[in-house]
Amino acid sequence: MAQAKSQFGYRRHPDQDRSGQSPAEHAVVVVGAGPVGLSLAIDLAQRGQRVVLLDDADRIGEGSRAICFSKRSLEYWDRLGVGDRMVDKGVVWSVGRIFHGESQLYQFNLLPENGHKRPAFINLQQYYAEAYLVDRIDDLPEIDLRWRNKVTALEQRNGSVALTIETPEGAYRVLAQYVVACDGARSSLRQMVGAEFAGQVFEDQFLIADVKMTAEFPTERWFWFDPPFHAGRSALLHRQPDDVWRIDLQLNRYADPVVEKKPENVRPRIARMLGHDKFAFEWISLYKFQCRRMDRFIHGRVVFAGDSAHQVSPFGARGANSGLEDAENLSWKLDRVLRGRSPASLLESYHLERSMAADENIRESTRSTDFMAPNSHQEARLRKAVLSLAKETEFGKRMVNGGRLSVPCSYDSPLSSLDADTWHGGPSPGRSMLDAPVTTPAGEQIYLTDAFRKGGTDFTLLSFSNGTAIDAPDGVKGIRIGGEGGFADPSGLVAKRYGAEPGAAYLLRPDGYVAARFRHPARAAIAAALVRAEGLY
Repeated sequence: MAQAKSQFGYRRHPDQDRSGQSPAEHAVVVVGAGPVGLSLAIDLAQRGQRVVLLDDADRIGEGSRAICFSKRSLEYWDRLGVGDRMVDKGVVWSVGRIFHGESQLYQFNLLPENGHKRPAFINLQQYYAEAYLVDRIDDLPEIDLRWRNKVTALEQRNGSVALTIETPEGAYRVLAQYVVACDGARSSLRQMVGAEFAGQVFEDQFLIADVKMTAEFPTERWFWFDPPFHAGRSALLHRQPDDVWRIDLQLNRYADPVVEKKPENVRPRIARMLGHDKFAFEWISLYKFQCRRMDRFIHGRVVFAGDSAHQVSPFGARGANSGLEDAENLSWKLDRVLRGRSPASLLESYHLERSMAADENIRESTRSTDFMAPNSHQEARLRKAVLSLAKETEFGKRMVNGGRLSVPCSYDSPLSSLDADTWHGGPSPGRSMLDAPVTTPAGEQIYLTDAFRKGGTDFTLLSFSNGTAIDAPDGVKGIRIGGEGGFADPSGLVAKRYGAEPGAAYLLRPDGYVAARFRHPARAAIAAALVRAEGLY
Protein backbone atom coordinates (compact mmCIF):
# COMPACT_ATOMS: atom_id res chain seq x y z
CA MET A 1 0.00 0.00 0.00
CA ALA A 2 1.13 3.57 -0.71
CA GLN A 3 2.79 5.57 2.00
CA ALA A 4 3.28 9.30 2.36
CA LYS A 5 5.37 10.58 -0.52
CA SER A 6 6.92 13.49 1.36
CA GLN A 7 7.44 14.25 5.03
CA PHE A 8 8.46 17.55 6.57
CA GLY A 9 9.87 18.39 9.94
CA TYR A 10 8.38 20.70 12.53
CA ARG A 11 10.34 23.91 13.14
CA ARG A 12 9.86 26.32 15.98
CA HIS A 13 8.94 29.80 14.79
CA PRO A 14 9.82 33.15 16.41
CA ASP A 15 6.08 33.82 16.74
CA GLN A 16 6.16 31.21 19.52
CA ASP A 17 8.71 33.21 21.53
CA ARG A 18 6.62 36.27 22.31
CA SER A 19 5.77 35.48 25.91
CA GLY A 20 4.54 38.62 27.61
CA GLN A 21 4.21 40.43 24.28
CA SER A 22 1.24 40.92 22.02
CA PRO A 23 0.82 38.19 19.36
CA ALA A 24 2.54 38.59 16.01
CA GLU A 25 0.37 40.22 13.36
CA HIS A 26 0.06 38.95 9.79
CA ALA A 27 -1.86 40.09 6.73
CA VAL A 28 -3.08 36.65 5.65
CA VAL A 29 -3.08 33.25 7.34
CA VAL A 30 -4.11 30.31 5.15
CA VAL A 31 -5.11 27.15 7.02
CA GLY A 32 -4.62 23.90 5.13
CA ALA A 33 -1.76 22.89 2.80
CA GLY A 34 -3.71 20.92 0.23
CA PRO A 35 -3.85 21.90 -3.46
CA VAL A 36 -6.18 24.83 -2.75
CA GLY A 37 -4.29 26.31 0.20
CA LEU A 38 -0.91 25.84 -1.45
CA SER A 39 -2.08 27.41 -4.71
CA LEU A 40 -3.72 30.35 -2.96
CA ALA A 41 -0.58 31.04 -0.93
CA ILE A 42 1.58 31.01 -4.08
CA ASP A 43 -0.83 33.28 -5.92
CA LEU A 44 -0.88 35.82 -3.10
CA ALA A 45 2.91 35.66 -2.75
CA GLN A 46 3.38 36.34 -6.46
CA ARG A 47 1.24 39.44 -5.92
CA GLY A 48 3.65 40.56 -3.20
CA GLN A 49 1.61 39.52 -0.16
CA ARG A 50 3.26 37.82 2.80
CA VAL A 51 1.37 34.67 3.77
CA VAL A 52 1.50 32.33 6.75
CA LEU A 53 0.40 28.82 5.70
CA LEU A 54 -0.50 26.39 8.49
CA ASP A 55 -1.06 22.65 8.33
CA ASP A 56 -1.61 20.25 11.21
CA ALA A 57 0.21 17.39 9.42
CA ASP A 58 3.88 17.02 8.59
CA ARG A 59 3.45 15.18 5.31
CA ILE A 60 1.62 14.96 2.02
CA GLY A 61 0.60 12.09 -0.14
CA GLU A 62 -1.55 9.60 1.73
CA GLY A 63 -3.12 8.00 -1.32
CA SER A 64 -3.91 9.42 -4.73
CA ARG A 65 -7.11 11.23 -3.73
CA ALA A 66 -7.93 13.81 -6.42
CA ILE A 67 -6.36 12.81 -9.73
CA CYS A 68 -8.23 14.64 -12.49
CA PHE A 69 -7.17 18.24 -13.16
CA SER A 70 -8.83 20.38 -15.81
CA LYS A 71 -7.50 22.64 -18.53
CA ARG A 72 -8.58 25.65 -16.47
CA SER A 73 -6.63 24.39 -13.44
CA LEU A 74 -3.55 23.78 -15.58
CA GLU A 75 -3.73 27.32 -16.96
CA TYR A 76 -3.94 28.61 -13.39
CA TRP A 77 -0.94 26.50 -12.39
CA ASP A 78 0.93 27.92 -15.38
CA ARG A 79 0.51 31.35 -13.81
CA LEU A 80 1.82 29.94 -10.53
CA GLY A 81 4.93 28.52 -12.20
CA VAL A 82 4.12 24.81 -11.83
CA GLY A 83 2.05 23.98 -14.93
CA ASP A 84 4.86 22.35 -16.90
CA ARG A 85 5.77 19.99 -14.05
CA MET A 86 2.15 18.94 -13.65
CA VAL A 87 1.64 18.22 -17.34
CA ASP A 88 5.04 16.57 -17.83
CA LYS A 89 4.27 14.06 -15.08
CA GLY A 90 0.55 13.73 -15.68
CA VAL A 91 -1.33 11.48 -18.07
CA VAL A 92 -2.95 13.65 -20.75
CA TRP A 93 -6.43 12.73 -21.96
CA SER A 94 -9.52 14.16 -23.61
CA VAL A 95 -11.46 11.09 -24.81
CA GLY A 96 -13.93 9.08 -22.77
CA ARG A 97 -16.13 6.06 -23.48
CA ILE A 98 -19.46 5.06 -21.93
CA PHE A 99 -20.46 1.38 -21.88
CA HIS A 100 -23.68 -0.43 -21.02
CA GLY A 101 -22.97 -4.03 -20.26
CA GLU A 102 -20.37 -5.11 -22.80
CA SER A 103 -21.48 -2.65 -25.48
CA GLN A 104 -20.10 0.84 -26.05
CA LEU A 105 -22.86 3.44 -26.07
CA TYR A 106 -20.70 6.31 -27.30
CA GLN A 107 -17.42 8.12 -26.93
CA PHE A 108 -16.71 11.82 -26.44
CA ASN A 109 -13.83 14.24 -26.94
CA LEU A 110 -13.65 17.12 -24.47
CA LEU A 111 -11.23 19.17 -26.59
CA PRO A 112 -11.87 18.33 -30.25
CA GLU A 113 -10.19 21.49 -31.62
CA ASN A 114 -6.45 22.07 -31.79
CA GLY A 115 -4.82 25.34 -30.84
CA HIS A 116 -4.79 25.11 -27.05
CA LYS A 117 -1.69 25.07 -24.88
CA ARG A 118 -3.16 22.71 -22.32
CA PRO A 119 -5.19 19.50 -22.72
CA ALA A 120 -8.75 19.02 -21.55
CA PHE A 121 -7.53 17.08 -18.49
CA ILE A 122 -4.54 15.38 -16.99
CA ASN A 123 -4.59 12.59 -14.46
CA LEU A 124 -2.04 13.13 -11.72
CA GLN A 125 -1.97 11.80 -8.18
CA GLN A 126 -2.68 14.54 -5.68
CA TYR A 127 0.55 13.84 -3.81
CA TYR A 128 2.54 14.84 -6.89
CA ALA A 129 0.52 18.03 -7.31
CA GLU A 130 1.08 18.95 -3.67
CA ALA A 131 4.79 18.13 -3.83
CA TYR A 132 5.30 20.37 -6.86
CA LEU A 133 3.42 23.20 -5.15
CA VAL A 134 5.53 22.82 -2.00
CA ASP A 135 8.67 22.93 -4.15
CA ARG A 136 7.41 26.16 -5.69
CA ILE A 137 6.83 27.61 -2.22
CA ASP A 138 10.50 26.97 -1.44
CA ASP A 139 11.28 29.64 -4.06
CA LEU A 140 8.98 32.24 -2.49
CA PRO A 141 10.26 33.90 0.69
CA GLU A 142 6.89 35.61 1.09
CA ILE A 143 5.36 32.31 2.25
CA ASP A 144 5.96 30.99 5.76
CA LEU A 145 4.86 27.34 5.64
CA ARG A 146 4.50 25.84 9.11
CA TRP A 147 3.93 22.10 9.46
CA ARG A 148 2.38 20.54 12.59
CA ASN A 149 0.68 23.82 13.43
CA LYS A 150 -2.96 23.12 14.25
CA VAL A 151 -5.52 25.89 14.76
CA THR A 152 -7.49 25.07 17.92
CA ALA A 153 -9.36 28.33 18.52
CA LEU A 154 -10.48 31.37 16.58
CA GLU A 155 -11.79 34.72 17.75
CA GLN A 156 -12.74 37.74 15.66
CA ARG A 157 -12.40 41.16 17.21
CA ASN A 158 -11.38 44.74 16.39
CA GLY A 159 -10.95 44.12 12.68
CA SER A 160 -8.68 41.09 13.00
CA VAL A 161 -8.76 37.37 13.68
CA ALA A 162 -6.97 35.86 16.68
CA LEU A 163 -5.84 32.27 16.18
CA THR A 164 -4.65 29.84 18.83
CA ILE A 165 -2.24 27.35 17.29
CA GLU A 166 -1.13 24.07 18.87
CA THR A 167 2.34 22.65 18.11
CA PRO A 168 4.51 19.83 19.50
CA GLU A 169 6.05 22.47 21.79
CA GLY A 170 2.82 23.97 23.03
CA ALA A 171 0.35 26.62 21.93
CA TYR A 172 0.87 30.17 20.70
CA ARG A 173 -1.30 32.91 19.23
CA VAL A 174 -1.19 35.10 16.12
CA LEU A 175 -3.37 37.87 14.72
CA ALA A 176 -4.39 38.08 11.06
CA GLN A 177 -6.19 40.65 8.99
CA TYR A 178 -7.77 37.77 7.06
CA VAL A 179 -7.86 34.01 7.52
CA VAL A 180 -8.61 31.69 4.61
CA ALA A 181 -9.86 28.24 5.61
CA CYS A 182 -8.70 25.58 3.15
CA ASP A 183 -8.84 22.80 5.73
CA GLY A 184 -11.09 20.39 3.88
CA ALA A 185 -14.51 18.82 4.17
CA ARG A 186 -14.11 18.23 7.91
CA SER A 187 -13.04 21.85 8.42
CA SER A 188 -12.48 22.68 12.08
CA LEU A 189 -12.58 26.40 11.23
CA ARG A 190 -16.08 25.98 9.84
CA GLN A 191 -17.12 24.62 13.21
CA MET A 192 -15.32 27.45 15.02
CA VAL A 193 -17.37 30.12 13.21
CA GLY A 194 -20.56 28.16 13.90
CA ALA A 195 -21.31 27.34 10.27
CA GLU A 196 -22.67 24.10 8.86
CA PHE A 197 -22.92 22.24 5.59
CA ALA A 198 -26.38 22.08 4.02
CA GLY A 199 -27.22 19.59 1.31
CA GLN A 200 -27.49 15.90 0.64
CA VAL A 201 -25.51 12.79 1.54
CA PHE A 202 -26.34 9.86 -0.73
CA GLU A 203 -26.59 6.39 0.73
CA ASP A 204 -24.88 4.33 -1.95
CA GLN A 205 -21.20 3.67 -1.33
CA PHE A 206 -18.33 3.58 -3.79
CA LEU A 207 -15.03 1.75 -3.59
CA ILE A 208 -11.85 3.42 -4.86
CA ALA A 209 -8.89 1.18 -5.60
CA ASP A 210 -5.66 2.51 -7.07
CA VAL A 211 -3.83 -0.49 -8.46
CA LYS A 212 -0.35 -0.75 -9.95
CA MET A 213 -0.13 -2.95 -13.02
CA THR A 214 1.07 -3.15 -16.59
CA ALA A 215 -1.88 -2.75 -18.96
CA GLU A 216 -2.55 -1.85 -22.57
CA PHE A 217 -5.77 0.06 -22.02
CA PRO A 218 -5.80 3.39 -23.89
CA THR A 219 -5.39 6.66 -22.03
CA GLU A 220 -9.11 7.35 -21.83
CA ARG A 221 -11.88 7.58 -19.25
CA TRP A 222 -13.97 4.40 -19.34
CA PHE A 223 -17.28 4.23 -17.52
CA TRP A 224 -19.65 1.25 -17.37
CA PHE A 225 -23.28 0.85 -16.43
CA ASP A 226 -24.11 -2.72 -15.40
CA PRO A 227 -20.86 -4.33 -16.62
CA PRO A 228 -20.66 -8.14 -16.67
CA PHE A 229 -17.87 -8.06 -14.07
CA HIS A 230 -19.96 -5.93 -11.65
CA ALA A 231 -23.57 -6.67 -12.47
CA GLY A 232 -26.22 -4.12 -11.57
CA ARG A 233 -23.70 -1.45 -10.59
CA SER A 234 -21.37 1.07 -12.22
CA ALA A 235 -17.60 1.09 -12.69
CA LEU A 236 -14.88 3.51 -13.77
CA LEU A 237 -11.34 2.99 -15.08
CA HIS A 238 -8.74 5.75 -15.41
CA ARG A 239 -4.99 5.74 -15.94
CA GLN A 240 -2.52 7.60 -13.70
CA PRO A 241 1.26 8.02 -13.92
CA ASP A 242 3.63 5.25 -12.80
CA ASP A 243 1.41 2.43 -14.16
CA VAL A 244 -1.23 3.16 -11.53
CA TRP A 245 -4.90 2.81 -12.47
CA ARG A 246 -7.87 4.32 -10.68
CA ILE A 247 -10.83 1.95 -10.39
CA ASP A 248 -14.16 3.01 -8.90
CA LEU A 249 -16.81 0.39 -8.16
CA GLN A 250 -20.31 1.16 -6.95
CA LEU A 251 -21.34 -0.85 -3.88
CA ASN A 252 -24.73 -1.09 -2.25
CA ARG A 253 -25.75 1.25 0.54
CA TYR A 254 -25.66 -1.52 3.13
CA ALA A 255 -22.07 -2.60 2.48
CA ASP A 256 -19.86 -2.70 5.58
CA PRO A 257 -16.99 -0.23 4.97
CA VAL A 258 -14.58 -2.09 7.23
CA VAL A 259 -15.18 -5.37 5.44
CA GLU A 260 -15.22 -3.92 1.93
CA LYS A 261 -11.88 -2.11 2.37
CA LYS A 262 -9.97 -5.27 3.26
CA PRO A 263 -7.55 -6.07 0.41
CA GLU A 264 -8.55 -9.73 0.44
CA ASN A 265 -12.13 -8.67 -0.34
CA VAL A 266 -11.22 -6.01 -2.90
CA ARG A 267 -8.86 -8.24 -4.88
CA PRO A 268 -11.50 -10.61 -6.33
CA ARG A 269 -13.65 -7.66 -7.42
CA ILE A 270 -10.74 -6.10 -9.33
CA ALA A 271 -9.66 -9.46 -10.74
CA ARG A 272 -13.14 -10.00 -12.21
CA MET A 273 -12.91 -6.61 -13.89
CA LEU A 274 -9.40 -7.08 -15.30
CA GLY A 275 -9.52 -10.80 -15.98
CA HIS A 276 -6.34 -11.38 -13.95
CA ASP A 277 -4.90 -10.70 -10.50
CA LYS A 278 -1.46 -9.42 -11.50
CA PHE A 279 -1.71 -6.09 -9.73
CA ALA A 280 -0.72 -4.50 -6.43
CA PHE A 281 -2.76 -2.11 -4.34
CA GLU A 282 -1.57 1.48 -3.97
CA TRP A 283 -4.60 2.79 -2.11
CA ILE A 284 -8.08 1.63 -1.11
CA SER A 285 -10.89 3.82 0.17
CA LEU A 286 -14.68 3.97 0.43
CA TYR A 287 -16.85 7.04 0.13
CA LYS A 288 -20.42 8.24 -0.21
CA PHE A 289 -21.49 10.95 -2.61
CA GLN A 290 -21.97 14.22 -0.78
CA CYS A 291 -23.39 17.37 -2.35
CA ARG A 292 -23.28 20.11 0.28
CA ARG A 293 -22.11 23.64 0.88
CA MET A 294 -21.99 26.41 3.44
CA ASP A 295 -24.69 29.05 3.26
CA ARG A 296 -22.04 31.79 3.19
CA PHE A 297 -18.37 31.46 2.22
CA ILE A 298 -17.35 34.54 4.22
CA HIS A 299 -17.79 34.90 7.98
CA GLY A 300 -16.40 38.23 9.06
CA ARG A 301 -12.71 38.09 8.18
CA VAL A 302 -12.65 34.32 7.75
CA VAL A 303 -13.03 33.17 4.14
CA PHE A 304 -13.71 29.55 3.16
CA ALA A 305 -12.39 27.89 -0.01
CA GLY A 306 -12.35 24.41 -1.50
CA ASP A 307 -13.88 21.47 0.35
CA SER A 308 -14.19 23.51 3.53
CA ALA A 309 -16.83 25.60 1.71
CA HIS A 310 -18.47 23.04 -0.58
CA GLN A 311 -18.38 19.33 -1.30
CA VAL A 312 -19.40 17.30 -4.35
CA SER A 313 -19.03 13.71 -5.48
CA PRO A 314 -15.72 12.74 -7.13
CA PHE A 315 -17.39 11.82 -10.43
CA GLY A 316 -17.00 14.74 -12.81
CA ALA A 317 -13.72 16.04 -11.34
CA ARG A 318 -15.53 18.97 -9.75
CA GLY A 319 -13.95 18.90 -6.28
CA ALA A 320 -10.30 19.91 -6.57
CA ASN A 321 -10.87 21.88 -9.78
CA SER A 322 -13.62 23.93 -8.17
CA GLY A 323 -11.37 24.56 -5.17
CA LEU A 324 -8.59 25.82 -7.43
CA GLU A 325 -11.09 28.14 -9.10
CA ASP A 326 -11.94 29.42 -5.60
CA ALA A 327 -8.28 30.25 -5.01
CA GLU A 328 -7.94 31.94 -8.38
CA ASN A 329 -11.08 34.00 -7.77
CA LEU A 330 -10.15 35.03 -4.23
CA SER A 331 -6.46 35.87 -4.57
CA TRP A 332 -6.67 39.00 -6.71
CA LYS A 333 -9.61 40.36 -4.74
CA LEU A 334 -7.94 39.82 -1.37
CA ASP A 335 -4.75 41.39 -2.70
CA ARG A 336 -6.59 44.51 -3.85
CA VAL A 337 -8.42 44.84 -0.54
CA LEU A 338 -5.20 44.48 1.47
CA ARG A 339 -3.55 47.17 -0.65
CA GLY A 340 -6.50 49.52 -0.26
CA ARG A 341 -7.10 49.54 -4.02
CA SER A 342 -10.63 48.15 -3.63
CA PRO A 343 -13.12 48.24 -0.75
CA ALA A 344 -13.58 45.22 1.50
CA SER A 345 -16.97 44.76 -0.14
CA LEU A 346 -15.13 43.38 -3.20
CA LEU A 347 -14.73 40.15 -1.24
CA GLU A 348 -18.50 39.76 -1.24
CA SER A 349 -18.23 39.07 -4.97
CA TYR A 350 -16.08 36.06 -4.08
CA HIS A 351 -19.00 34.61 -2.14
CA LEU A 352 -21.51 35.52 -4.85
CA GLU A 353 -19.50 34.07 -7.72
CA ARG A 354 -18.13 30.99 -6.05
CA SER A 355 -21.37 30.04 -4.31
CA MET A 356 -22.95 30.27 -7.77
CA ALA A 357 -20.29 27.87 -9.04
CA ALA A 358 -20.84 25.57 -6.05
CA ASP A 359 -24.57 25.46 -6.76
CA GLU A 360 -23.87 24.57 -10.39
CA ASN A 361 -21.44 21.82 -9.39
CA ILE A 362 -23.83 20.46 -6.78
CA ARG A 363 -26.68 20.47 -9.29
CA GLU A 364 -24.64 18.59 -11.89
CA SER A 365 -23.18 16.21 -9.33
CA THR A 366 -26.63 15.44 -7.92
CA ARG A 367 -27.97 14.68 -11.39
CA SER A 368 -25.04 12.36 -12.02
CA THR A 369 -25.58 10.59 -8.72
CA ASP A 370 -29.31 10.17 -9.28
CA PHE A 371 -28.62 8.60 -12.68
CA MET A 372 -25.75 6.39 -11.54
CA ALA A 373 -27.40 5.24 -8.31
CA PRO A 374 -31.20 5.41 -8.69
CA ASN A 375 -33.05 5.85 -5.40
CA SER A 376 -36.38 4.38 -6.50
CA HIS A 377 -37.88 1.86 -8.89
CA GLN A 378 -39.14 4.75 -11.02
CA GLU A 379 -35.63 6.24 -11.33
CA ALA A 380 -34.22 2.80 -12.13
CA ARG A 381 -36.81 2.27 -14.88
CA LEU A 382 -36.07 5.70 -16.31
CA ARG A 383 -32.35 4.96 -16.40
CA LYS A 384 -32.96 1.62 -18.10
CA ALA A 385 -35.09 3.33 -20.74
CA VAL A 386 -32.47 6.03 -21.32
CA LEU A 387 -29.67 3.49 -21.69
CA SER A 388 -31.74 1.55 -24.22
CA LEU A 389 -32.55 4.74 -26.10
CA ALA A 390 -28.87 5.70 -26.14
CA LYS A 391 -28.04 2.62 -28.20
CA GLU A 392 -30.15 3.95 -31.04
CA THR A 393 -30.32 7.75 -30.88
CA GLU A 394 -28.14 10.81 -30.31
CA PHE A 395 -30.90 12.21 -28.14
CA GLY A 396 -30.62 9.23 -25.80
CA LYS A 397 -26.84 9.52 -25.63
CA ARG A 398 -27.13 13.13 -24.45
CA MET A 399 -29.34 11.97 -21.57
CA VAL A 400 -26.81 9.44 -20.26
CA ASN A 401 -24.98 10.76 -17.22
CA GLY A 402 -21.84 8.97 -16.09
CA GLY A 403 -20.43 12.00 -14.29
CA ARG A 404 -20.50 15.15 -16.44
CA LEU A 405 -17.03 16.64 -16.29
CA SER A 406 -15.98 19.94 -14.76
CA VAL A 407 -16.15 23.14 -16.81
CA PRO A 408 -15.55 26.71 -15.59
CA CYS A 409 -18.66 28.40 -14.24
CA SER A 410 -20.12 31.44 -16.00
CA TYR A 411 -20.74 34.20 -13.46
CA ASP A 412 -23.82 36.40 -13.31
CA SER A 413 -21.73 38.91 -11.41
CA PRO A 414 -22.04 42.53 -10.29
CA LEU A 415 -18.42 42.94 -11.45
CA SER A 416 -19.43 42.32 -15.07
CA SER A 417 -20.61 45.01 -17.49
CA LEU A 418 -23.44 44.03 -19.81
CA ASP A 419 -22.79 43.97 -23.53
CA ALA A 420 -23.69 47.25 -25.18
CA ASP A 421 -23.25 45.74 -28.65
CA THR A 422 -24.47 42.66 -30.48
CA TRP A 423 -21.88 39.90 -30.58
CA HIS A 424 -21.80 36.76 -32.69
CA GLY A 425 -19.65 34.43 -30.63
CA GLY A 426 -16.87 34.90 -28.13
CA PRO A 427 -16.92 34.67 -24.32
CA SER A 428 -19.48 37.03 -22.81
CA PRO A 429 -18.83 38.98 -19.58
CA GLY A 430 -18.66 36.57 -16.66
CA ARG A 431 -17.09 33.77 -18.72
CA SER A 432 -13.51 32.54 -18.77
CA MET A 433 -11.05 33.71 -21.40
CA LEU A 434 -10.24 31.32 -24.25
CA ASP A 435 -6.84 30.19 -25.47
CA ALA A 436 -5.34 30.22 -28.97
CA PRO A 437 -1.87 30.32 -30.53
CA VAL A 438 -0.22 33.72 -31.07
CA THR A 439 3.13 35.00 -32.26
CA THR A 440 4.94 37.61 -30.20
CA PRO A 441 6.32 40.79 -31.79
CA ALA A 442 9.74 39.09 -31.53
CA GLY A 443 8.50 36.10 -33.55
CA GLU A 444 8.12 33.60 -30.68
CA GLN A 445 5.30 31.07 -30.99
CA ILE A 446 3.30 31.07 -27.74
CA TYR A 447 -0.32 31.00 -26.61
CA LEU A 448 -2.68 33.74 -25.56
CA THR A 449 -2.71 32.36 -22.01
CA ASP A 450 1.09 32.75 -21.99
CA ALA A 451 0.80 36.38 -23.03
CA PHE A 452 -1.80 36.93 -20.32
CA ARG A 453 0.45 35.30 -17.71
CA LYS A 454 3.60 37.16 -18.73
CA GLY A 455 1.85 40.51 -18.64
CA GLY A 456 1.56 40.58 -14.85
CA THR A 457 -1.15 40.07 -12.27
CA ASP A 458 -3.61 42.89 -12.92
CA PHE A 459 -6.38 43.72 -15.40
CA THR A 460 -5.69 43.24 -19.11
CA LEU A 461 -7.13 44.90 -22.20
CA LEU A 462 -7.13 42.43 -25.09
CA SER A 463 -7.61 44.48 -28.25
CA PHE A 464 -7.85 43.68 -31.95
CA SER A 465 -6.03 46.26 -34.04
CA ASN A 466 -7.75 48.28 -36.73
CA GLY A 467 -4.88 50.71 -37.06
CA THR A 468 -6.10 53.02 -34.32
CA ALA A 469 -4.55 52.63 -30.87
CA ILE A 470 -6.89 51.92 -27.96
CA ASP A 471 -5.75 53.63 -24.79
CA ALA A 472 -5.94 51.37 -21.75
CA PRO A 473 -6.68 52.99 -18.37
CA ASP A 474 -3.78 53.43 -15.98
CA GLY A 475 -2.69 50.17 -14.37
CA VAL A 476 -4.21 48.01 -17.11
CA LYS A 477 -1.76 46.00 -19.20
CA GLY A 478 -2.38 45.59 -22.92
CA ILE A 479 -2.30 42.68 -25.35
CA ARG A 480 -2.89 43.84 -28.92
CA ILE A 481 -3.68 41.37 -31.67
CA GLY A 482 -2.46 42.59 -35.06
CA GLY A 483 -0.92 45.83 -36.16
CA GLU A 484 2.66 47.01 -35.87
CA GLY A 485 4.24 45.80 -32.63
CA GLY A 486 1.26 43.59 -31.79
CA PHE A 487 0.82 39.85 -31.43
CA ALA A 488 0.08 38.00 -34.66
CA ASP A 489 -2.87 35.62 -34.96
CA PRO A 490 -1.43 33.24 -37.58
CA SER A 491 -4.23 30.68 -37.38
CA GLY A 492 -7.01 33.23 -37.05
CA LEU A 493 -8.22 31.35 -33.98
CA VAL A 494 -7.96 34.29 -31.58
CA ALA A 495 -10.34 36.40 -33.66
CA LYS A 496 -12.59 33.40 -34.31
CA ARG A 497 -12.84 32.26 -30.70
CA TYR A 498 -13.43 35.79 -29.46
CA GLY A 499 -15.91 36.66 -32.21
CA ALA A 500 -13.83 39.78 -32.72
CA GLU A 501 -13.45 42.08 -35.68
CA PRO A 502 -10.72 44.74 -35.95
CA GLY A 503 -11.30 47.45 -33.38
CA ALA A 504 -12.92 45.20 -30.75
CA ALA A 505 -11.58 44.81 -27.22
CA TYR A 506 -12.04 42.64 -24.13
CA LEU A 507 -11.35 43.74 -20.56
CA LEU A 508 -10.02 40.70 -18.68
CA ARG A 509 -9.93 40.37 -14.92
CA PRO A 510 -6.76 39.22 -13.13
CA ASP A 511 -8.25 35.71 -12.91
CA GLY A 512 -8.77 35.55 -16.67
CA TYR A 513 -12.52 36.14 -16.64
CA VAL A 514 -14.13 38.61 -19.02
CA ALA A 515 -15.22 41.78 -17.21
CA ALA A 516 -16.51 43.57 -20.32
CA ARG A 517 -16.19 43.61 -24.09
CA PHE A 518 -16.60 46.30 -26.70
CA ARG A 519 -17.09 46.22 -30.44
CA HIS A 520 -16.33 49.93 -30.66
CA PRO A 521 -14.42 50.71 -27.45
CA ALA A 522 -14.25 54.20 -26.02
CA ARG A 523 -11.85 55.11 -23.24
CA ALA A 524 -14.72 56.25 -20.98
CA ALA A 525 -16.58 52.96 -21.43
CA ILE A 526 -13.47 50.93 -20.65
CA ALA A 527 -12.79 53.05 -17.57
CA ALA A 528 -16.37 52.60 -16.35
CA ALA A 529 -16.14 48.83 -16.81
CA LEU A 530 -12.86 48.80 -14.90
CA VAL A 531 -14.40 50.71 -11.99
CA ARG A 532 -17.19 48.13 -11.81
CA ALA A 533 -14.81 45.18 -12.05
CA GLU A 534 -12.68 46.62 -9.23
CA GLY A 535 -15.72 46.62 -6.95
CA LEU A 536 -15.95 50.42 -6.92
CA TYR A 537 -19.49 50.52 -8.30
